[in-house]
Amino acid sequence: MAKAVKRGINMIIVLKKDATDAQIDHVVEKIKDAGLSVHISKGSERTIIGAIGDEALMASVPIEALPGVEKAMPILKPYKLVSREFQSENTIIDVNGIKIGGEKIQIIAGPCSVEGKDILVNTAKQVKAAGATLLRGGAFKPRTSPYDFQGLGEEALKYLRDAREETGLPVVSELMDPRDIELFCKYVDIIQIGARNMQNFRLLTEVGKTDKPVLLKRGMSATIKEFLMSAEYIAAQGNHNIILCERGIRTFETATRNTLDFSAVPVLKEQTHLPVFIDPSHAGGRWDLVEPLAKAAVAVGADGLLIEVHADPENALCDGAQSLKPKTFVKTMESLRKVAEAVGRTL
Repeated sequence: MAKAVKRGINMIIVLKKDATDAQIDHVVEKIKDAGLSVHISKGSERTIIGAIGDEALMASVPIEALPGVEKAMPILKPYKLVSREFQSENTIIDVNGIKIGGEKIQIIAGPCSVEGKDILVNTAKQVKAAGATLLRGGAFKPRTSPYDFQGLGEEALKYLRDAREETGLPVVSELMDPRDIELFCKYVDIIQIGARNMQNFRLLTEVGKTDKPVLLKRGMSATIKEFLMSAEYIAAQGNHNIILCERGIRTFETATRNTLDFSAVPVLKEQTHLPVFIDPSHAGGRWDLVEPLAKAAVAVGADGLLIEVHADPENALCDGAQSLKPKTFVKTMESLRKVAEAVGRTL
């Protein structure tokens, strides 16, 4: 029986500050000649190379003897590409000029589900005026009951495209089926992977092959390690533009829809270089809880928020109870700006 090959980044090679392009290319060539794969991360000061493959093959390469190499060390975390060990600098994702992961806290706002063009475009205009920087809307809805509204499909994606053209807001929508990836790449700017699909590894692998940023939500019972391993599935395919989103986990508590794990933000910030968002709408499950949860999210260090806004929540086809009316969203944004300023961020 053939011996199983150990996969994953086994080692990171830190290059000297003055390493030349020729030296970097030489290191990469030596690693590849040994039968290993490489991932390159270029920071503002240093370049880091991740070597992937069989540990026995890796031992045959005298890494630290190569010109331009400062040091080589193993990555101990089971998640490699998304770990702080691989990249110490925060990842900043540029979505049509919107910088996600920087000093400015980005707000994704919009209805849970796209219900029609006019209501979506009007909502988009209102949330943009209030300070939102991206627009959300579900086209295919993963509902607990098969009899609930399942979304408008491609028609909804077209409405999102129209709203983007009228407002300039990049759009976010949830992907459920790998067969729809081409469709999503055509219409949306960020692909969302919902909590129920966090460990749908086939889906994660396929979105990892695209160049679209991915908003990955934490599963309702997932540990931080499992969450980051799911992100690793995406990164392992070459797509490193991943946004992590905490949306509450399932506990014994029934007063709220989920239990929002605020501690996940500083823990993730310590463990990974990826930006971290919080979804206070799905966490609380009630519109009146959105503002206090959102303020706490900003205070604890979240890079962005995902907030549901609907012009007529009482008649919404999905999650009306947790959706803010546009006027309430304006007041919430005003409160969030004060918290952001207090912690040295902008909104």
